[in-house]
Amino acid sequence: MLAHIISLFSGLLFAVGLVVSGMVNPDKVKGFLDITGTWDYSLMFVMGGAIGVNLITFNILKKKKPICAVDHFLPKNKQIDNKIVIGAIMFGIGWGLIGICPGPGIVNLVKFDLNIVIFVASMLIGMFLYSLFEKLIID
Repeated sequence: MLAHIISLFSGLLFAVGLVVSGMVNPDKVKGFLDITGTWDYSLMFVMGGAIGVNLITFNILKKKKPICAVDHFLPKNKQIDNKIVIGAIMFGIGWGLIGICPGPGIVNLVKFDLNIVIFVASMLIGMFLYSLFEKLIID
């Protein structure tokens, strides 16, 4: 039960952070990505703050045993392969076209905006199709 409460609190904190920082506003994100036009650099401070806090806390916390798990869930593979490069390119194209990435997309569902609903549904369909595709290749 404690793990669920901590997960709920973490998700709510993350969602509020996205809203307060403006990361859920597609126009603000597109303005940040438009470095050759009217560039809005304010999201650099959001990302810089998030990276700074994580650099400090992550290194401290990963040395301790998790409260609600047996071990930390850290990636084992640290190599850059075709999957990570192609995935990053696809993520970047999608982010640039719509101005929303998965976390803010889910937070924006509370608006009941049809474009956001289509975005999240498409994302879920893409994840499902990838899981099918991955099974076909591995099996």
